[in-house]
Amino acid sequence: MGICISVVSSEIHEADDCHHENVVFLAENIASLGIQGLGSLYTKQGSKGLNQDAAILYQDYGIEGGAFCGVFDGHGKNGHLVSNMVRNRLASLLLNQKNALEKIRTAADDKSFRHQVAKTDIKSIPNKDFLNWQEACIGAFNVLDKEIMLQENLDCSTSGTTAVVVVRQSEDLVIANLGDSRAVLGTITENGIKAVQLTTDLKPGLPNEAERIRNCNGRVLALKGEPHIQRVWLPHEDSPGLAMSRAFGDFLLKNHGIIAVPDVFHHHLTPDDQFIVLATDGVWDVLNNNQVASIVMEAESEQEAAKAVVEAATASWKKKFPSSKVDDCTVVCLFFHKKQKPS
Repeated sequence: MGICISVVSSEIHEADDCHHENVVFLAENIASLGIQGLGSLYTKQGSKGLNQDAAILYQDYGIEGGAFCGVFDGHGKNGHLVSNMVRNRLASLLLNQKNALEKIRTAADDKSFRHQVAKTDIKSIPNKDFLNWQEACIGAFNVLDKEIMLQENLDCSTSGTTAVVVVRQSEDLVIANLGDSRAVLGTITENGIKAVQLTTDLKPGLPNEAERIRNCNGRVLALKGEPHIQRVWLPHEDSPGLAMSRAFGDFLLKNHGIIAVPDVFHHHLTPDDQFIVLATDGVWDVLNNNQVASIVMEAESEQEAAKAVVEAATASWKKKFPSSKVDDCTVVCLFFHKKQKPS
């Protein structure tokens, strides 16, 4: 495992001189490297083979002080290639989509929006910038899924990846989720740190997800040996058994209810909000939200926070499931304030 630090202009690319490319830190300019202390990312290979997770933390994204972070959990034979491709392409593609949308908005759109605000309680309306981000997320995910499908010599019929990403622009967060990785906010209360889950784990067992899949003639069934895990199967064949309901790739099931349309949410930061944690399901399978939030809060520094969560998850795997293979574990932590040193 290693953190690659690169300085880029507008395109994200892999660092050729980095031997551990699962996780990447990127900065828009040299000065941004100085604020790397407000975030950390870490991954650890499990015992199932090649680490198929990927992660990114991109400082000064969109605006000065902005950020883009994401974790991507690949699956299937070529899952590691898909997760790396999504990590490398999504941030720039999303920003391009957002900028293009802003350029094509007309005065009529502005007038319509103002009319909507005038007729409705302002608290119930997402701000217009979020609506642009929401549309940009859906568009970028769709374009990227098509790019993956068109890759030559890359079979993604039963390979794919999850994606959970967070964009920070000033005091607003945009969260986009595809699959069963998760985003959790850490906020201070009178009783200490509290975890607030910002995403829903998009699994086939969710009623709305199962209904969509079955309406497309996909089947949602659990294996006898693991009745707690619902999987997606072809209409007349016991394959491939995908354990999530949305993903990049997995084109064998794209006509049977598996989609690459993310859930997109907005959160306006408050002074009590301390950090956000993104992690693949290897972490959430063994640690709950509050445990993760506490580990991050108690970490010695921002730079150590992601590693502390991964190490705790790995230890918990070995304790809870000693006979099972440990899953890959990947975490990104983004802090909104400098951690206070214990007195």
